[in-house]
Amino acid sequence: MKRGKKELLVVGDRVLVRADESETTTDVGLVLPASAIEKNPVQSGRVVALGPGTPLPPPEGSEEPWKLPQSSARYVPMQVDIGDFAVFFRKAAIEITFEDEKYLVVPQNAILVLVREHGSIPDTLPEEM
Repeated sequence: MKRGKKELLVVGDRVLVRADESETTTDVGLVLPASAIEKNPVQSGRVVALGPGTPLPPPEGSEEPWKLPQSSARYVPMQVDIGDFAVFFRKAAIEITFEDEKYLVVPQNAILVLVREHGSIPDTLPEEM
């Protein structure tokens, strides 16, 4: 994610989330401020950036893996995508500030569910898998 001359890179299987800090309304119409919601064990927000995924070990047969070219790094792809709405464990998130804006860094394994726009999910599986 770029801001001016700076770029924020997310590493590993982590996700950068802009927290949903709006006020919540209860079923009976009471408005709960963000401070009252902080006791909730889960939090939600919009995914704005993500890392490459979980790194895989070097392929078999490489006796000196540190000599492999940088482009040969392999990763388990992330299930999360930019723009997804994520619900995650609050305790697993780390709050950071980048260019005067607050974000949460969340490991992928702390995400409970994702809400994705319908148009971004294919209706059928690809022919070859």
